[in-house]
Amino acid sequence: MLRVSPQKLNLVAQLIRGKKVDKALADLEFSRKRIAFDVKKTLESAIANAENNHSLDVDDLIVAEAYVGKAMIMKRFSPRARGRSGRIEKPFAHLTIVVREITGVPAGA
Repeated sequence: MLRVSPQKLNLVAQLIRGKKVDKALADLEFSRKRIAFDVKKTLESAIANAENNHSLDVDDLIVAEAYVGKAMIMKRFSPRARGRSGRIEKPFAHLTIVVREITGVPAGA
């Protein structure tokens, strides 16, 4: 669960989809989006799980899937003019990253 709108998170997820993990990590490192730090942590966790739990080679991993789901929305109210109130929605999003081992990956991927 990340405190960002799903639409904004999906922009960062599209950035890494289908890339080799080292290239994806480099892209997230230099991304100017605030949420890129949390996406990078999630990707590093997926890489560590693949290496330790499934004995996959880190050099052959690609980001097979990176998808975003809608989570809860915190609703807050802010005072407005003439005694009214304005609704403020603070959305959350789910992030799922799946990495797979591909042998013989082309150099451009």
